[in-house]
Amino acid sequence: MSRTSRAGGTVGIKEVARAAGVSVGTVSNAINRPEMVAEETRVRVLAAIDQLGYVRSESARHLRAGRSRIIALLVMDMANPFFVDVASGAERAARDAGLGVMLCNSAQSTAEEAEYLSLFAEQRVRGVLITPADTTGRNLAAFERHGIPFVSVDRVVPSAQGCSVSVDDYEGAGLAVRHLLDRGHRDLAYVSGPLRLSQCQDRYDGARAVLRDSGSDARMRHVEAERMDVAAGRDAGARLLGMSPRPTAVFCANDLMALGVLQALYGAGIRVPEEVALVGYDDIEFAAAAAVPLTSVRQPAFRMGHAAADLLIEETGDEATAHVHQRIVLQPELVVRASSMTGRA
Repeated sequence: MSRTSRAGGTVGIKEVARAAGVSVGTVSNAINRPEMVAEETRVRVLAAIDQLGYVRSESARHLRAGRSRIIALLVMDMANPFFVDVASGAERAARDAGLGVMLCNSAQSTAEEAEYLSLFAEQRVRGVLITPADTTGRNLAAFERHGIPFVSVDRVVPSAQGCSVSVDDYEGAGLAVRHLLDRGHRDLAYVSGPLRLSQCQDRYDGARAVLRDSGSDARMRHVEAERMDVAAGRDAGARLLGMSPRPTAVFCANDLMALGVLQALYGAGIRVPEEVALVGYDDIEFAAAAAVPLTSVRQPAFRMGHAAADLLIEETGDEATAHVHQRIVLQPELVVRASSMTGRA
């Protein structure tokens, strides 16, 4: 057990026993099995605990029992409000089950992801919710050897075992591109993170499928960045400005990149949507509050986090032997705002 005193020092169960004039075993019984201790003795022990400021370690107790109350959540980018919403959903499900959530950020680094997974194994967390940065599956394959359940969130690593909760990104991209085609656009650009990330590839494939099936002469150029943040969006926007002819519509793989593109276009005096229409992905809170409210493909982020935590709690609960791995795919929806509402002749 870990012990912390009010004065900032440490006290242990032996100090409590000494102050109460009882054995260490009696103190343990007073805490964990009070029915085995006489009321007068229990009161004396509790008074000593209060006086000394002794705090028992829940983590030690649950490790001895083989059952932690902590779920780890490892996301790629905590600066992205999308992952904040995912975390909120996971935390709500965990709280309802009497569990806590430890939130960590891999910063889109496979090396940092591996380090965190090693830490989770050392700490014997109850389970892990993870948005994988390593698309090869090697990090998860190494982690699987520890026997700690995990659920993939927002993306699927095909080689990994376990549950997953994601969104149909192929369909989400289709919603965005169909909308732009319906507005009369025929010269599009897709701005994304690296295609090695499954959702970037799926959104690229979904967009190309709609173009292919449209029967039109529409085309789509691709601008790829290593990261998926506002700065990467600004850089992508500068590359779009250098294209000749310039695309009349841009679909971005997330809203942060779309906001960066919007900044670059505005900085160059390009009007949105009059000269360039813009569509993002995720529908974070900032999308509606942008200088030009952003059309975006909405992902049910809170629901995604909640569903993933529910699956993990089921797999680690009393009925774990009956658990069957599931791969849940949620459906996106297009939220149309001003950034894409000017059509082309």
